[in-house]
Amino acid sequence: MLDKEAHMPDEIPVIRTIAMPADTNPNGDIFGGWLMSQMDLAAGNVAARRSRGRAATVAVEAMSFLSPVAVGDEVSLFARVAKMGRTSMRIEVEAWRRARASEQTTKVTEAVFTFVAIDEEGRPRPIPVDEG
Repeated sequence: MLDKEAHMPDEIPVIRTIAMPADTNPNGDIFGGWLMSQMDLAAGNVAARRSRGRAATVAVEAMSFLSPVAVGDEVSLFARVAKMGRTSMRIEVEAWRRARASEQTTKVTEAVFTFVAIDEEGRPRPIPVDEG
């Protein structure tokens, strides 16, 4: 269950960006697809680093949008590996917003992205064993 009253993670965000006017829907709020794209970028960054190469998004678990993102809001995306398989990994992603002139943060959404490590031909490949 999403808890928008929780506190933003203490870790460094994978991506921090500013929501811009070009990213709005017809109502003037930031388009949900833009936010999902930012989340996929954050998860993909974590997947590529962990798999030490190409990785493709194969699934995204349900997302619920708790709060709109406004133009000018700072959006912070946090991502971490939740589960590893031989060729795939599940990455948890949280998106948080902060109004431009505020220190208050609000969780916007969260989702779990599944990635598969792929080779040059786009076929699944084993993820290297983490030695650290």
